[in-house]
Amino acid sequence: MLQLREHHRLSPELLQTPASGLARALGGPTLIHLPGERRPALFVSVLLHGNETVGWEAVRRLLNRYHDGQALDLPRALSLFIGNVTAAAHGQRRLPGQPDYNRVWPGGEGPETPEHRLMAEVVERMATRGLFASVDLHNNTGLNPHYACVNRLEPRFLHLAALFSRTLVWFVRPRGVQSQAMAAYCPAVTLECGRVGERRGVDHAMAFLDACLNLSEIPDHPPSRHDFDLFHTQAQVLVDAGASLGFGTAEADLVFPPDLDRLNFREIPAGTLFAWARDPRMPLQVRDDRGREVTSRYFERIGDEIRLRVPAMPSMLTLDTQVIRQDCLCYLMERMSPAGSGSGSPPSRGARGGRSSR
Repeated sequence: MLQLREHHRLSPELLQTPASGLARALGGPTLIHLPGERRPALFVSVLLHGNETVGWEAVRRLLNRYHDGQALDLPRALSLFIGNVTAAAHGQRRLPGQPDYNRVWPGGEGPETPEHRLMAEVVERMATRGLFASVDLHNNTGLNPHYACVNRLEPRFLHLAALFSRTLVWFVRPRGVQSQAMAAYCPAVTLECGRVGERRGVDHAMAFLDACLNLSEIPDHPPSRHDFDLFHTQAQVLVDAGASLGFGTAEADLVFPPDLDRLNFREIPAGTLFAWARDPRMPLQVRDDRGREVTSRYFERIGDEIRLRVPAMPSMLTLDTQVIRQDCLCYLMERMSPAGSGSGSPPSRGARGGRSSR
């Protein structure tokens, strides 16, 4: 039976354990509360996807820095949730039969599972204890910059996100993600820290967490519009579950260019080639941020080619077919521009398909 483990100390031995060894060390998803000089606690979640190790690597390096050999001496209390340790043992995003651990938090869609109940328990425990801020740490598998995601366009959320990167993404779908659930209680961000195994991502995540632990407060005044570039996720691109996938010269139902992920965070024009398909049906499906099917708005077939119908800016394109199967091909974004001339004015959408109105 899946159940939440909860502890109020962290052994030095655990800080020497890589992500692949946490299932043996912990036995399952675990919530660890650590004291600090200030309260309430910073909440940090890691390994919601078992193959995305940046969060755990950053946390254990940071805590080793604050450990004096006898005890931790943190500037702020820290509550750490370590998620899908069984998938981490196998280096997988999730195991067959498991739901995505970042789609089962309160506010999600689909039938309830034991994982839904476990995440609801985590939120309830943290809401009772109080929260300073929430940080969910991830890697991605394609060529992407380091960026921060928010679900609310409120000053404290934007300040927290801009502390990590000037590239910010606002999204309302997918549902059931950690940052949406925690946004009801505190400023919450999801951080995308580049590819697994890159030292720069771990360094960046650790520096951000250290800065958060040392903050006395998060400003509640509107941030300057010059402090960040803001993008809005308009749509999610999915692939036909029955289609075989490949890249370059592969023999498959749906074949993508071998360097497809180079398009991430680039404003690309209508007519850009996305794939070749040998099946006459459209093998891609696009859903907008209200969950509506809008494939024909974004893609068209020209012979065996699938091309963009409108300008767009992709994110999270990957060359990993397993990740495409378990999540999606990519998201399509538009650039957002602050309205009006005042600093921190509410954002407005740029031109259609991601063209900036600035």
